[in-house]
Amino acid sequence: MSLSRSDFRPATPLASAPLAVAIVAADTEEAHGARARLIQRYGCVPINQANVVVALGGDGFLLETLHRTLENHTPVFGMNRGSVGFLLNSYAEDGLIARIRAAQPVTLHPLRMQARQITGAIVEALAINEVSLLRQTRQAAKLRISIDGIVRLPELACDGALVSTPAGSTAYNLSAHGPIIPLGTGVLALTPISAFRPRRWRGALLRHTAKISFEALETMKRPVSAVADFTEVREITRVDIAEDRSVALTLLFDPEYDLEERVLKEQFAP
Repeated sequence: MSLSRSDFRPATPLASAPLAVAIVAADTEEAHGARARLIQRYGCVPINQANVVVALGGDGFLLETLHRTLENHTPVFGMNRGSVGFLLNSYAEDGLIARIRAAQPVTLHPLRMQARQITGAIVEALAINEVSLLRQTRQAAKLRISIDGIVRLPELACDGALVSTPAGSTAYNLSAHGPIIPLGTGVLALTPISAFRPRRWRGALLRHTAKISFEALETMKRPVSAVADFTEVREITRVDIAEDRSVALTLLFDPEYDLEERVLKEQFAP
């Protein structure tokens, strides 16, 4: 998911237009309770009739909601009723409509994954956070990595590897010891997962325009799966990844919520 300062711009005229609000919640008691109270105060329309969606949950549920709004390009205002909430506003029941009207939109562009399976079948999926390749068995995966058609790493023995967007860099990428990417830098993180050989390779930072290709080696002995957010494709032979600028998603943030500052602070967290 590419995201930059230039993408902080209104995508829909929510400041003055009549609002048709859909309220969706993660499958937890806390989120469902919050949804019921908000519907009682503000009403709710079906998600396919809304011009703004309020998502109640954690970061994972926010990603699910963004995928649900892909077709209609509906802006999403998330409020934290989960465990992390890095990409969510704080939860409050008062003044919701005023908050939505005053919110600052951020436009996101996801990664598009094209995965080829051993059978020859090709599966495409979008990833807002990251595309990851993972070994399927006890055997380490062996991957060949190319950037813009040039082989940069002939063989990586590992548990896997991932390509992360800036906004996703504080999620799985960070857990795999990848770098946190400040917003507006226009780069992607290529991060190994438990690299065995070359042991000292720590990954790379790539321009957001890069075309990244993984080839799975010795696939009969070392099967590999590919995951784009929630879409898993097993027994792959090749995965191609590139940012898809033709797809735009909109997240809404309270004016005092500085997402760029929060990403920066994460780089100095104890």
